[in-house]
Amino acid sequence: MATVLHLLKTFPPPLAAAAIQRQVAAGDRVALAVLGGAPHPGPLDGVQVLRVPDEVSYGELLDLVFAADQVIAW
Repeated sequence: MATVLHLLKTFPPPLAAAAIQRQVAAGDRVALAVLGGAPHPGPLDGVQVLRVPDEVSYGELLDLVFAADQVIAW
């Protein structure tokens, strides 16, 4: 099981949702960091959604980046 962090800085493209769904189905631990003014994607089953900097500071985001096995920026 991998730990995957998606960084969302704009509205998520359809490819992002498909990739996230595949990772969740594979049993990966998936988190989505919504940066700055990016729109919130809404609830996603099996995905931890974090708003930066409202819920998670940039320092905490950096810790998440280094803790993840894979980081994907959209």
